[in-house]
This record gives sequence, structure tokens and C-alpha cells, in this order.
Amino acid sequence: MYKNILVLAICNALIMSSTSLTMTSSALVGYSLATESIYSTLPLGITYMSVMAGLIPISLFMQKYGRKLGFYIGAASGLLGGGLAAMGIYTGSFFLFAVAGIFQGFSMASAQFLRFAAAEVVDQEYRSRAISWVLAGGLVAAFLGPSIARFTNQLSSLPPFTVAFGSIIVMSALVLVILSFASLSSPAKSPEVEDKRPLIYIIVLPGFIVAALCAMIAYGTMNLLMVSTPLAMQDSGLTFDQIAVVIQWHIVGMFAPSFFTGHLIHRFGVLKIMLLGILALCISIGSGVSGDMYAHYLVGLVALGIGWNFLFVGGTTLLTEVHRPSEKGMVQGLNDFLVFSVVATTAAISGYLHFHIGWTVLNLATIPALIIAVSAILVLWFVRARTSKATA
Repeated sequence: MYKNILVLAICNALIMSSTSLTMTSSALVGYSLATESIYSTLPLGITYMSVMAGLIPISLFMQKYGRKLGFYIGAASGLLGGGLAAMGIYTGSFFLFAVAGIFQGFSMASAQFLRFAAAEVVDQEYRSRAISWVLAGGLVAAFLGPSIARFTNQLSSLPPFTVAFGSIIVMSALVLVILSFASLSSPAKSPEVEDKRPLIYIIVLPGFIVAALCAMIAYGTMNLLMVSTPLAMQDSGLTFDQIAVVIQWHIVGMFAPSFFTGHLIHRFGVLKIMLLGILALCISIGSGVSGDMYAHYLVGLVALGIGWNFLFVGGTTLLTEVHRPSEKGMVQGLNDFLVFSVVATTAAISGYLHFHIGWTVLNLATIPALIIAVSAILVLWFVRARTSKATA
């Protein structure tokens, strides 16, 4: 069990390092290659659209052929995407850089199921902790991804970020090697098919609605503000090194809590921790609208990461409670499809919104979504309490 969790955590660390490198650099590369500045975040938007498009097919593929083969294909796609991105930067081709996002997105889509794979190799009472431990592997990404972007720019005479995106080839190759040490779940056996419930029955369950809705809001809020941050900091006259450090600590905020989020959920309950996540997101917004100094961005992005962690891990834990093993392919795929439809949209429009409404208004625009999340959690809390009384 522990070996599998460790392997999955290392794979997540490597893939998230590629993702954090992309998050740190993509908008700036897009800005330098695009004919108009409003298209600067379009390649990142294409990456997330690819994630969105790939989630359900990958989930169903893993249900039929097993997790491991799906992860292998995802890592191979990441290797190809890194090569195309580096080539696009070297040749000055915005089109090629954007196309690379399709393959990078497919790799990121397959990696979304690492947390579900972890939940499948432990007993039910340890699921939230297994999910947290695998996500904690992303803490490595906080330092590795942005550091590669910074240091390769300083050491290489090639166009900025060429070597950085080329390093994704190496990280993807390492994932292919390390995956061979994992023993993951086999494809679903035919007897399980008999106890499948209709999808419509599952998606109207309060637990599914709150899990999916809060995961969408967590990722959408985080992505909208995070993607725009490098552009906002650049407008504020801050350096790329400062931008990289802020993104680095943002990713620390995203994944460092994973060492104890599962324990907090086990002790205090998933809904309380999700509400705590929304409070952290409110702190992030407050810091974002308070000023445009380095400290404002740093505090805001760290709080943004912590809020995402509590809300997303909580949502994932809720999701594992509403489906049976035979239903996981479609339910998990649909959940992440919904999540990344929001992620893709926010990544694609973040640059446009930044240049048209500004950083302060962009922060304030996320508040209605947080109000919806709080309302949904409180309704589920009420439903669970009433059900508990009725069965007592």
C-alpha cells in the first residue's frame, strides 16, 4: 500500500512540476509570441480545454484497461507536448506553442486520476488521507517547476523558456520509468456492471452536486486569479524572479496542507474543512484588492492555494462517497470534466479580463461563486443532519 502511494506521489510531483512551470511561464511566453496581448493566455486556455476534453475518455479507458496503462499514455503525451512547446518557442511560432498545449493538457488530464488511484489502494477510512498524501507530492512542484524556469533562463542563450519547456520531456520520461514500480487496480470485473445505477440518479445526489460544484468553484477561482497574476505583477513593475517566487509559494499553499488536510477531514468532518477553504479564498481576495505591492501578491496567492486545497480535497473526498466501484469511470470522469470546463474557460479569458477590467475587479468578480459554494455546503450539512435524525 505505502509503496503505491509513494509511487503515485512521485509521479504527481513530476507532472505537477511540469504544470507549475507552465503556469509560471505560459502567459509570458504567449505575450511574447502573440500578435495581440489579449491572446497571451490562450495557449494555457487550450491546455485546459484539452484537459477538459480528455477527462471522460481517459476515465472510461482506465475503467476498461486499468489505471496504469492510462497513466503511461498520459506521460507519453506530456513528453510530446514538452518537445513541441520548446520547438515553438525556439522558432517563434505562437501556433506551435498553442498546439503543444493539446498534448500537455492530455497529460494533465490523466494525472487527475492519480488521487483516485490512491483512494483505491487503501481502506475507506484512509481515503481522504491517501488523496492528501498523493496531492502532497505536488509540493515538490512548487520549487522544481518555477526554479527550472528561472535558472534555465539565466544559464541558456536560447530564447527565454526554450530549455524550461524542453525539461518537460525529461520529467515525463521519468514518470514512465517510475510508474513501472506501481501495482494499481485492475479493470472493473464484469459482475460489478450489474450493480451500476443510472448516471442521472448519481448526479442528483446532494453529495455529488456539492462535490462537483465546490471543486469547480475551487479550481475556477484559483485558476482565474493565478493565471492573471504574472500579468498583474508585470504591470506593477515587478521582476520575473519575483513572479516565479510568488507562483512558487502559491503552489506551496496548494500542496503543503495536503500533509494534514486528510487528518483534519477525518477529525472535524469534510464540510467544516471545505468552509475553512472558502474563508482562505476570501482572505486571498482581500489581499488582492488591498494593493499591488509584492507582499499583497505573495499573501494573496498563498491563501489562494490553501483555500483551493481545503475545498478541492474536500470535494474529492465527498465524491468517493457517492459512487460504487463499477460507477467510478463515468462519475469521476464527469466530475473532472465539469471542473476543467471551468478551468479551461477561466484560463482562456483570464488575460482578456485582466486587460479589460483590471486586477482589482477580477478579484471581486469571484465573490458570487464563493457565496454559492457556502450556500451549497450549508444545505448539504442541513440534509445530512436531518437524515441522521430520521435514522436515529
